[in-house]
Amino acid sequence: MLFITGDPVGAELGGNAIRAFELARASASAADVVLAAPPGRGAPPDAVPTVPYDPAHPHALRPLIAAADVVVAPPQGAEVSAWLRRADAALVFDLYDPGALEALAAHAGATAARRRFWSTLAVDQLLEALHLGNRFICASERQRDLWLGAMMAGRLLSPAAHDADPTLRSVIDVVPFGVPEQPPTRADGVLRARFPQLAPDAEVVLWNGGIWNWLDPETAVRAVALLARRRPRGALVFMGRPPLAEADGRRAQAAREIALRAGLLDRTVFFNDTWVPYAERGAWLLEADCAVSAHEDQLETRFAFRTRLLDCFWAGLPVVCTAGDELAERIARDDLGATAPPGDAAALAGGLAQVLERGRDAYAPALADAAAAFAWPAVAAPLVRFATASVHPPPLGAGWDRRAARPVQRLRAVGIRTGRRARRLLP
Repeated sequence: MLFITGDPVGAELGGNAIRAFELARASASAADVVLAAPPGRGAPPDAVPTVPYDPAHPHALRPLIAAADVVVAPPQGAEVSAWLRRADAALVFDLYDPGALEALAAHAGATAARRRFWSTLAVDQLLEALHLGNRFICASERQRDLWLGAMMAGRLLSPAAHDADPTLRSVIDVVPFGVPEQPPTRADGVLRARFPQLAPDAEVVLWNGGIWNWLDPETAVRAVALLARRRPRGALVFMGRPPLAEADGRRAQAAREIALRAGLLDRTVFFNDTWVPYAERGAWLLEADCAVSAHEDQLETRFAFRTRLLDCFWAGLPVVCTAGDELAERIARDDLGATAPPGDAAALAGGLAQVLERGRDAYAPALADAAAAFAWPAVAAPLVRFATASVHPPPLGAGWDRRAARPVQRLRAVGIRTGRRARRLLP
């Protein structure tokens, strides 16, 4: 099994890299696995053999794809998709990250032409994956409904596919993000060693994911400013490094400016300037008092799966978040923290005050139950079943005259591949 991720893999791992690495590790008992990833800072985890490649020049993937029996990957660009189309491997596309919806929000501050370009590219990659894939996985039943709708709109739900399995569960199934089976390791003082300004008795509210443009860190900052009136020891720590590119860090910069204007920056609101190594994230979570996550009411929210919130379940850290996505519904239903309407800083502050007042111990049993339900070996079971099947269904797009069906998309793909080849020939 070849797993491909476009996220760097090293000591620090982003969400897509974590998922690829952990699914590969969970599949290793059933198959020989290889993870292909851009090299990251520090040594990659040694539990899975890792082969580096450059996403800008991905030719290192070509022999790996040719040698694989099963490839597990998110939708790919035109060049890699061409190699996958010609491969003998069964193709399992991971659709857990709704990139086409993220693109609409991620480039909201860009020019209209730039937004159209990135949105078109994301949709092209999705459509190509839907045509090429033998099987698909996603993170939730809500996402599964979205992708079934995309398959239907693309005329890919043929009578033959329906008759073979009227549920289509053998073609697309749910593989959520997961958590390790073993609890995190405590290392007291790591968070305060990074931010010595934090008082020993500070109540730490931890934003433990990235600060992406489709999220709402500004409301989290405003909520903590309001929280100070009731709980003056409250402090907000952004654990994930803000994006380095200016266009990608628009929301992170806005949150920092709000904190600066309010006199909270580096006093009550703290921004980490680097990613916490994957192996050390548990210590940060164990040192915090609650977690916070905020997003706006938009399409990306409805179909998102906020993966870093699962780490909070794993560490027994209650979560306060805005409503609208599937994990937020679970947090409200199972008493794993509190939720608030999108954009409502006062309600988010009220949720934080409530959770801090009750304390971590009050939420511990429910959080432990949630973490057990998301253990990686359990959630990976449908993928292992797909990979070890003796017979795979044909690609959803099999039998189509693909050139006639999507000529403009294919023309763009040819242009992208040609452009890449031309750049490699330049000195």
